[in-house]
Amino acid sequence: MNNSTFLGCTLTVMRKELRDFARDRRTFLLTLLMAPLLYPLLILGMGKLAQMRADTQLEKTLEVSVDGIDRAPNLIAFLASRGIEAKPAPADFEARIRNQREDVALVIGREFAEDWRAGKPAKVEMVMDSTRRDADVPAGRVRAALEQYGQSVGALRLLARGVNPMVASPVNLGTRDLATPEAKRGLMLSLILPLIMTLFAFIGGSHLAMDTTAGERERQSLEPLLATPASRGALVSGKMAAACVMGIASMLLILLSFKLSATLASGEASALDVSFAAIGKMLVILLPLVLIGTALLTCLAAAAKSMKEAQSHIVWLMMLPMLPAYALMAYPLKDTALWQYAVPFLSQNQLLVKVNRGETPSGEQWAIYLTASLSLAVVLWLLAVWRYRQEKLAISA
Repeated sequence: MNNSTFLGCTLTVMRKELRDFARDRRTFLLTLLMAPLLYPLLILGMGKLAQMRADTQLEKTLEVSVDGIDRAPNLIAFLASRGIEAKPAPADFEARIRNQREDVALVIGREFAEDWRAGKPAKVEMVMDSTRRDADVPAGRVRAALEQYGQSVGALRLLARGVNPMVASPVNLGTRDLATPEAKRGLMLSLILPLIMTLFAFIGGSHLAMDTTAGERERQSLEPLLATPASRGALVSGKMAAACVMGIASMLLILLSFKLSATLASGEASALDVSFAAIGKMLVILLPLVLIGTALLTCLAAAAKSMKEAQSHIVWLMMLPMLPAYALMAYPLKDTALWQYAVPFLSQNQLLVKVNRGETPSGEQWAIYLTASLSLAVVLWLLAVWRYRQEKLAISA
């Protein structure tokens, strides 16, 4: 079969599969629009939740139970000046913290006044549950206020003794943050954005890829197609092309939805780089993943005897894009090593983070990524063609 015939058969099969899939309007619209519609809700919802947390935990007056509130009136007054209102602690304040009815409490030692007058460190104990993430902000506010109070009192004591308080600070530590503004703005989504993008790109055309093989095999409509003069390679290419068209269309809508969401969002999400240049880079990064996902799903669907069996693979397939994100949480890697850009899913994660930070991947990184990704897609395509050449594929369940 010459190239023109192969290409013609591929395009014919692709149009046939897209036309058949579009007849089921509900499934077609859900496949194409579900992720783009959910993405704005995610971005806008995260922005709203972050704003609510800032309003309720960072700026709102914080009430803290204090056991021994009458032992340190100056400390209580200082806390009040920092937006922390002290109240007498109930007898069961520890149980209330365990039950999440309170976030943090203070216990002022019985010898506080005596140690204070003697110039000794006066004991103040902060009670909290360190495993409760919602208590991080209130506990941090209280800890910062106590540290500031201790430093100011210590400086006054040194001045009273005729000693310059700077003597207690032999090193003047400063910090120069070299992170770009884009990197700081994208910190919130540096883990979530690559995970969502890679997941949707990988399984965006999953339903069509499984339906055109396992579904047709179950409906006994695959055998007549295999009996046509068209080569198995052209059949596989046409079916994969149809699934890739759906995956790419869904990916384009997701990226446009991302641009719209960041434009409408408030807070950090509104400052993300959503220029068409950045969107274009994301599209180039995700396109090979669409091909890899479609080819892999076609291989798995060709080995399945029914649509249910093919759909059972989605559970572990969805875990694959998540593995790099979880691994990087536990063991962060520098994105300078070139080997990372040859590893599926990890390479997409690192490149998306780079683009999100406003950085431009180097030519070597692009070359390694595109070569490795497209090579993997070709290998999976050849495997799918091999599966289609097996005569048992025509036998229905």
